[in-house]
Amino acid sequence: MVENGQRDVIDIAYENPDQRHTGLEVLAFDALRSRLKRSVTRRPSRLDFHQLLLVRGGEATAMVDFVTHPCTRGTLLHLRPGQVQRLPHDANGHPADLDAVLLLFTADFPPPLPATRSVLDGFGPVAWHLSPEDLAAFDRATTELAAEYATLRTARASAELTGALLRQLLGALLIRIARLPDPDPDPAPRTDTDPAPRTDPGAELLLAFRRELERSFTSTRSVEDYAARLGYSPRTLSRACLAATGRTAKQLVDARVALQAQRLLAHTDLPVAAIGRTLGFTEPTNFGKFFTRETGQPPGAFRRTQR
Repeated sequence: MVENGQRDVIDIAYENPDQRHTGLEVLAFDALRSRLKRSVTRRPSRLDFHQLLLVRGGEATAMVDFVTHPCTRGTLLHLRPGQVQRLPHDANGHPADLDAVLLLFTADFPPPLPATRSVLDGFGPVAWHLSPEDLAAFDRATTELAAEYATLRTARASAELTGALLRQLLGALLIRIARLPDPDPDPAPRTDTDPAPRTDPGAELLLAFRRELERSFTSTRSVEDYAARLGYSPRTLSRACLAATGRTAKQLVDARVALQAQRLLAHTDLPVAAIGRTLGFTEPTNFGKFFTRETGQPPGAFRRTQR
C-alpha cells in the first residue's frame, strides 16, 4: 500500500511489499495497523483496490463512504476501489484491536467469473454479519488463502502455479459472497445506493441503470434521460427501482450525486461552489440546498466534521 495523501484524506494505491508482482496480499489486521503511520489509521483513506475484512474477534466501528458499520465477530466488510473509509477504530478513535484477516487485491486479480461480477462491480453491499456456519466457512477459506499465500515466500512451490491457485481460491471466496443473502437494511439513513435483491425480476434493468448512472451522474440528474438511454419509460424504470430498493429512480440518482459530493468535500480542497459545478449545479445556493436535503448538513459543516 502506497500513501499519496492530501491533507485530509489519504489516497492509497496497491503495492504488495512481500510479493511485488502479486495482485493479492493476505495479512492480519494488526499487521496492517503496524505498517501504517498512526496519522493514516485515524484519517479517511481512499483505496484503488479491493479490501475484504473478516472479523474473528473484538469490537470496533468502521466507516465506509460516510456510513458507519459496527465490527464484531462475524462481520465481513468489502470495500471497492474509490470508496472512502476509516479503518476500524475503538470508542476513543484509536485503531481497533481486532482479530481479523484482510485480503487486499487488485481489480484484475480475481478470475473472470460471471457469478462474481455483481460482487466486484461496486453496487453490492458493503457489510454483512455472518451466521456461525457462514463465519466458519469464510474462516476456512481465508485460512487456506493465507496458507497458500505464505508459500510464495518459500521455494516449496512454483510461484506461477501458486498464483493461479490463489486466483481460484479468491474466486471461490467471492462466489461465497455472491451466495450470501443481502444484509438487513441499516436502521440509520443511508447515503449510498442499496443493491437489488438477486431474485428480483427487475435486477437486470436496475443494474443497467446503475451502470449508466455511474457514467453520467455528473452530467444529468434527469430520470427521463436515463430511461431514454436504457429504452424504457421513466415510469417503468422508477417502478423497477422502487420494487428492488424501496427508492425511486430519482432518489437513487440524488443519492449517488450526494455521495460524490461527500467524497469531494472530504478528500479535496475544492471550494464548495466548484464542487457544485462539477456535479452540474450552476448556482452554489442550489447545490447547498440539495446537499443539505440529502445529508442533513450544509456542505461546509459536513467538510468540517471530516477534518
